[in-house]
Amino acid sequence: MDPRTPLRPLAALVALILTGCTAGGAGVQGEPGAAGLRDPYFPKLGNGGYDVQHYDLTLDYDPATGRLAGTAELTARATQDLSAFHLDLHGLTVDSATVDGQRAAANRAGDELTVRPRRDIDDGSRFVTVIRYSGVPQAVSDSDDAREGWLRTPAGALAVGEPSGSMAWFPGNHHPADKATYDIAVTVPEGVAAVANGARTGERTSGGRTTHTWRSAEPMASYLATLAIGDLRVTTSRTAAGLPVVTAVDPKAAEESADLLGELPDHLDWCIGYFGPYPFASAGAIVVSSERIGYALETQTRPVFPLDQFDELTLVHELAHQWFGNSVSPESWQDIWLNESFATYAEWMWQEDFADVPVEDSFEKAYEDDENWAFPPAEPPGPGDLFASPVYQRGAMVLHQVRTAVGDDVFFRIVRGWASEHRHGNASTDDFTAYAEAESGKDLTGVWDVWLYGDGRPVTP
Repeated sequence: MDPRTPLRPLAALVALILTGCTAGGAGVQGEPGAAGLRDPYFPKLGNGGYDVQHYDLTLDYDPATGRLAGTAELTARATQDLSAFHLDLHGLTVDSATVDGQRAAANRAGDELTVRPRRDIDDGSRFVTVIRYSGVPQAVSDSDDAREGWLRTPAGALAVGEPSGSMAWFPGNHHPADKATYDIAVTVPEGVAAVANGARTGERTSGGRTTHTWRSAEPMASYLATLAIGDLRVTTSRTAAGLPVVTAVDPKAAEESADLLGELPDHLDWCIGYFGPYPFASAGAIVVSSERIGYALETQTRPVFPLDQFDELTLVHELAHQWFGNSVSPESWQDIWLNESFATYAEWMWQEDFADVPVEDSFEKAYEDDENWAFPPAEPPGPGDLFASPVYQRGAMVLHQVRTAVGDDVFFRIVRGWASEHRHGNASTDDFTAYAEAESGKDLTGVWDVWLYGDGRPVTP
């Protein structure tokens, strides 16, 4: 039991025992939801027994002390009879927990927060959990030693979460299989910017502090949630089609990034031409100085770039992810090649259209690179390999082999159809291989066996 949870009166405990802790007196005895979804690479990530439908995050951050006070309201649906359920949360102190307005017990064991409601939750029932928490959120090192989570800066912070860093700043079901919509309200000192995913829904100042509110109306995997706080130049414009474009730039990066940011709508239109309708209600980018983060990331609607990686190909890569990875999200982390192969292939296509580098040349260059043959893209050896070269480059080679086998017309029908078929959902490698064969009417076993799952470098025809 959490030491902050008051002991229940004896009579209340006896009543709970007599009723069997069942909801509504239905007589159904619930069981705890699983702690972890048995992901092949992160077995403890995510949780079973429920599906989060919406996160409402209310955050108050003090850049001077690094202290965050948060309230996370999760609206979820039970997928079994629940006596308890788990949330992922790294560090931070849980101040209180309620389920449907009633105080709930909250216990911590590492990154697992176990919530036990006063009454069981019936399978199929909608329930609302409110977690109040506080502390100084931390950066974490992921499986390939990159820093993620909450990255504190002199004037604020940057939150990035692939694959598991989002648990450093809010409790949740932090596996890409459980996508949800989001409302994020962030209160910071007046004059400090706070930019998150989605569309800006408000900004109000009172008593020297400003609350910035953002809404992501389309489902989002939690690893794609982002928050940039600090001295940022925030600009809102629209594409020719009327899509809002919000950019946030560190003043140190403003001058060097200005031209490419101005071209973002054109790059987006190029993606739309190949991949189909843009899947979200807003677009944009966050550009920070290079010492803040060592990699670009496809955070939903608003990808994050360090200045030294803000170039045309990286922009195309992260924009392509809005379709492949963000809208169509992996069912498990083993399916990450589906994200990265399409984004890498988009780079090859861009080079063909604008740099006179045929896709075939990009394929040959990747084929000759020994690093790309370390393992099959659909079977990384471990979590530290999820973002290694074979996932990106050999994954793109898989797509090019499909294109060669089925022809251009069918291939681009597969690309657009895949993005449409699984829009705002999750999909696996098996889903993709079955879809490509169904759309093309061809048996592509040779492509899958040799290029997607095969060991070693194959001999090209």
